[in-house]
This record gives sequence, C-alpha cells and structure tokens, in this order.
Amino acid sequence: MIGFLIGLVIIGLIAGFLARALVPGDDSMSIPATILLGIVGSFVGGFLADALFRNDSEDVGLGPVGLIGSTIGAIICLLIYRAATRRSGALR
Repeated sequence: MIGFLIGLVIIGLIAGFLARALVPGDDSMSIPATILLGIVGSFVGGFLADALFRNDSEDVGLGPVGLIGSTIGAIICLLIYRAATRRSGALR
C-alpha cells in the first residue's frame, strides 16, 4: 500500500510537471499542486482509457494509469483548470 502511494506521488509529480511544460502559458503552481495535478490527471487518464479502449467484461472504471495516460489526463485537467479560473479583462 505504501509503495502504491509513493508511486502515485512520483508519477503525479512527473505527469504534472510534463503537463505544465507541454501546455504553454503561465502556471504559478507549487510542487504539491503539481503533484495533485498529476494524480488527478492519472485518474482522468485511467477513466478515459477505460471508456475508450476496454469492453464491458474488462470494465475497471476509475483507476490510475501509466505515465503517458497520466500526462494526457493532467493536460486535460490543466486546460479545464485554466478555463475555469480565467478572468475576463473587460470586467476590471
């Protein structure tokens, strides 16, 4: 169990860092926020992989995936986060 959690944090850090590096723009996130981005991205990537590539007999649902799926999921989460927190310049 501890090995799973340590692996989740390491993959989360790498995937979050890669997502922030691949998506252009300013992201002032701390290291814990980057890890959280990668961990959430891992589960989003796992859900997408399950929905797209597995049949009903292999249904796993929400679960973590590898580094590539985690990075793709983290990019999706980062783009959603940016869209949700974007401020309009017209209201200032």
